[in-house]
Amino acid sequence: MMFGIDKFGIKLLFYFAGMTLMSFGVVVSVISDLGVTPISSIPYTITVVSGMDFGVATMIFSVLMVLLQILILRKNYKIVNLLQLPIGLVFGAFLTFCGLITAGIPTPDSFVLKIFLILLSTVFVAAGVFLYVSPGFVPLPPEGFVIAVSQALRKKFSTVKVISDVTMVLISLLTCVIIVHSLGSVGVGTIIAAVLVGYEVKLLTKFFGAKRDRILGRAGIR
Repeated sequence: MMFGIDKFGIKLLFYFAGMTLMSFGVVVSVISDLGVTPISSIPYTITVVSGMDFGVATMIFSVLMVLLQILILRKNYKIVNLLQLPIGLVFGAFLTFCGLITAGIPTPDSFVLKIFLILLSTVFVAAGVFLYVSPGFVPLPPEGFVIAVSQALRKKFSTVKVISDVTMVLISLLTCVIIVHSLGSVGVGTIIAAVLVGYEVKLLTKFFGAKRDRILGRAGIR
């Protein structure tokens, strides 16, 4: 029994450590001023347009994603998925915290340094995903939304994920161009993140996945 509790504690550690790394990655992408990751593009657009705290905007977006899941799945929606709400709020709080502790870091003038920051952010996000998905706990609301759509349309998760990311980026781009007359949350960094994060997760899984899974005491998610 104690062994089971210890393993559960390790899974919780991986889950929230992953979220923390993802939060740092998103905040570093903001500092780079080259555009944020696709999944954070709409919350950051809300921040750009309204001046709202990024973490709070992420919380609001999380609630919206859960509501859309309920509308899409209706009677097939599982009550347990409502746990995505507190998880979304926690992730938003992580973003606010990471934003506060990095508030003194200025956006670099050098384009090379900006590229370095966006590349660093993809590593943080990829490492976060690598840890966060492995316990198989409740997904973040945006990912839960993609799962719901893939179930409703009976399409592959990966296919719906790509469509979802592209749609979010387009919505963010159009909103920023129309309202604030700038690219806002979308930039070359958004494209870099869209291309690299998935590849980096695959590399981490290839080299460290087996060790991660042994620590968790399960097959893990590949």
